[in-house]
Amino acid sequence: MVLGIGIDTVDVASFRNRLDDRLTGELFLPDEIHYCRSQARPWENYAARFAAKEAAFKAIGRGLSSGIRFLDVEVTRNTETGAISLVLYRKALFFQNSLGIQKLHVSISHTRSNAVAIVVAESRPV
Repeated sequence: MVLGIGIDTVDVASFRNRLDDRLTGELFLPDEIHYCRSQARPWENYAARFAAKEAAFKAIGRGLSSGIRFLDVEVTRNTETGAISLVLYRKALFFQNSLGIQKLHVSISHTRSNAVAIVVAESRPV
């Protein structure tokens, strides 16, 4: 059963202009930083991952005001298939468990100008 849906879009140019080492460290975990920096246009990948984190907050129905931080949501990529998934930590994981969310489905996409992500929070069938 679907418990929540979240979607977010990011203007890549605007995001790139704000992105510095301090902000990168506040928003992204080391593996995310490593992956994005390995890409030809890392700012597009950062923007897509930021959109995924925002979409996850919306799908869970909780965000920064609930104590979740950007570092509580990690966007991972399967190196064999390229599939994207989310791993939740700390406060985000607490809400995932307490709300009965069994699975988070995520899809991200980006161009040179825009990044978009959608997240669907699913529980076990009733």
